[in-house]
Amino acid sequence: MARSNPNPRLFFGVVASVVLADAYTKIAAVERLVPSRVPREVLGETLRFTLVYNSGAAFGLHFGPWSRWIFTALTFGALAVLWELHRSTRAGDRVRTLALALVTGGAVGNLVDRLKSGRGVVDFIDVGVGGMRWPTFNVADMAVSCGAVLLAIVLWREDTAARGTAPAAAEASDPDPAVQG
Repeated sequence: MARSNPNPRLFFGVVASVVLADAYTKIAAVERLVPSRVPREVLGETLRFTLVYNSGAAFGLHFGPWSRWIFTALTFGALAVLWELHRSTRAGDRVRTLALALVTGGAVGNLVDRLKSGRGVVDFIDVGVGGMRWPTFNVADMAVSCGAVLLAIVLWREDTAARGTAPAAAEASDPDPAVQG
């Protein structure tokens, strides 16, 4: 696909906003939620702030003592793919640009944490009811999740549109051999 100008102000503005919001909230969590692993109710039991350090990845995925470096390498790989997707984005495709920026900003936010400390990524948002709790997460995780869902929708629509126009174009340019006598 030809390179275009995929709205760098939107992309880098969202990436910077996510990274800064993530960093600020993690600093606040580390300073104010001591000792760790002690839930503090925000909206009753449904929303709590609980400081934890995640040395693995989402949902407790862990590779032992090498987790930090394995997930760091995987993040750099993912960032390279995201950058190429961004560079191939059509000018004016603000939704795709936004989706890529959210995922990129979240990935960078958690990468900074992973590189900064061997303790792991700071997580502190604890949602659930009673014993049924979602894994604790942070602002970067929210950006990655929202961006990934939005990107999946965008890519699905692109694929659907490409498939919808491709057969029609093929039929117009390739007449049915049975008709040619």
